[in-house]
Order: sequence, then C-alpha cells, then structure tokens
Amino acid sequence: MAQLYYKYGTMNSGKSFEIIKVAHNYEEQGKRVLIYSPSFSARGTSQLVGSRVGFEREAIPVDDDTDLYANVKSHLSTSGPKQIYCVLIDEAQFLKKHHILALTRVVDELNIPVMAFGLKNDFQNQLFEGSYNLLVQADKIEEIKTICWYCDRKATMVIRFLGGKPVNAGEQIQIGGNEDYKPVCRRCYNQAFRAVDTALDSDSAPNNGS
Repeated sequence: MAQLYYKYGTMNSGKSFEIIKVAHNYEEQGKRVLIYSPSFSARGTSQLVGSRVGFEREAIPVDDDTDLYANVKSHLSTSGPKQIYCVLIDEAQFLKKHHILALTRVVDELNIPVMAFGLKNDFQNQLFEGSYNLLVQADKIEEIKTICWYCDRKATMVIRFLGGKPVNAGEQIQIGGNEDYKPVCRRCYNQAFRAVDTALDSDSAPNNGS
C-alpha cells in the first residue's frame, strides 16, 4: 500500500542528499522514479536537486499552477520500464496546498509512494504552507536530524542573517545558503535575539555623558 511520507529537517540536515540516495537505490534495481522541485527560475525550465556534499540530480520544476497529479499520471505506464515506483519532492515546504492534495491523489489513486522532503518552520518559526499541509496529510512523518551551528544540541530552528546579523523580519521565502541561514537549537536561537535586543536597547539609551 502506497503512502505519503514527509521527511523534514533544518538547513544542513541532508534532505537533498537523501533524495539523491533514495533515487539511486531505486534506479540501481531498474525501478523508475520521478523527482520534483519547486521552480524559482524561468518557467518550465529544468533544474537541479543539489546537496551540499556535491551531488546533483535533474528535477522536474513545479510552478504555482502545476497539477502534480496530472503530471505524474502523464509519465505513468501500467506496466513495463516506464512504471513509476516512487515520487520524490525536494524543498516541499514551498509547495501550495493544492500541490499537497494532488500528491495524496498520486498515493491513493495511482498507488505510487510519495516522499516529500523539506523544512518545517521558517526563520520566524512559522510553518510554511507546504509543511503545514504535509503535517496534516502525510501518512508518515520523520525528522531528519542535524546539530546546532553553535553547540552540540539538536537543531530545530533556523536563523536568517543580514549583513552578518540575525534578523526576524522580512519575506518568508528568500533563497540563500550558509551565509544567509544557520541551523540552530531553540536555546541558541533565543540567545541570538536576546543579544540583538540588548544591543538595540543600548544603542537607543540616552547618552548622559558630557
């Protein structure tokens, strides 16, 4: 019985590498997979799923109006080498609600397992639209763990940096790498913003010196 899997983790937890590994394991047995990734480039162009350890795979781009159920079905053959054994989704937090509902149809009506990988919460600790709907709809949910950038605790949050300083305001979606985001534990997240607040209070305090 096919199921919808949601595997979430913070930055640097190896989500894209896991997709590439799963795809390789299927294909080594001659089993075809489809890999999708939300599109932030030119409409309809191919793009890559890339891990920070240097591996890359081409992915089918997903636009806001992409019908994932119809797209998967268009690749499907009931028998032979074109049969699809698994659908893999990178950066699933950026999907819309209708994308997630389409993936449930892929599982329930086409009997194809779907494995969606992505972040759970953003830099303000709010759920993304895709992650919220995956938490609601997924049959199985699994955390991909990594450690905090600053200590040895488990990272559960992410800090966005601007000019080397932590920020907690701005657009939810802003594509960036290690220089813009850091995976952190809750304690280090709170300490970072307490330090920012202290610095702001100090800067705004009246100067009574002569």
